[in-house]
Amino acid sequence: MPPPKKAEPSCRMVLTTNSLRNTTIAVEDDSHYYEVVTRFWHPHLTKIFKLDMGTRDMVLAAEIEREPDKDVRVRFGGEHGEWIREQDFLKWDLQKRGGVFTGGENAEYRWKSHRRRLQLVKADDDAKVPLVQYQIYRRHFLAFRMSRHAFLEIKPEAVTEGLDKLIVSYLLVERRRRDTQTFRNYL
Repeated sequence: MPPPKKAEPSCRMVLTTNSLRNTTIAVEDDSHYYEVVTRFWHPHLTKIFKLDMGTRDMVLAAEIEREPDKDVRVRFGGEHGEWIREQDFLKWDLQKRGGVFTGGENAEYRWKSHRRRLQLVKADDDAKVPLVQYQIYRRHFLAFRMSRHAFLEIKPEAVTEGLDKLIVSYLLVERRRRDTQTFRNYL
């Protein structure tokens, strides 16, 4: 009788910088590779490019538009996609500092904060097993260069279902989280 199958290892998507406007999010072998870019001549438009492994080209996967005094908008599918409001894509839960979005195969996922760390769980999962966990960066002696970059630890079942939406939802939730922390620091 063969031994039972081992669980597939989770993939670790490393964020190269702490910025949500200009960073690279990728696994070690670049099989999943995203660039988040905000150009200085379009400071309110963040573009998320994805590496197409077949052609080795960067393809526009999504855009986030954050203009002052307007609703945040999101567009998937490049230049031909439709703009949707952030509230239509990601339903906010203000008490839990997270949000719910619909991913691949119409499954609902919820970002939640657990011990001040972001986690992604299936919305209908009673066990609340995290599919994605955000691990914060570490610095040498709390001030110098990073000893470990921040990363998203993603389980295999989350990788197969709509990674583009997962990345965009992470950027939106983390931006909202950072904005509320900054606001609280000023009070």
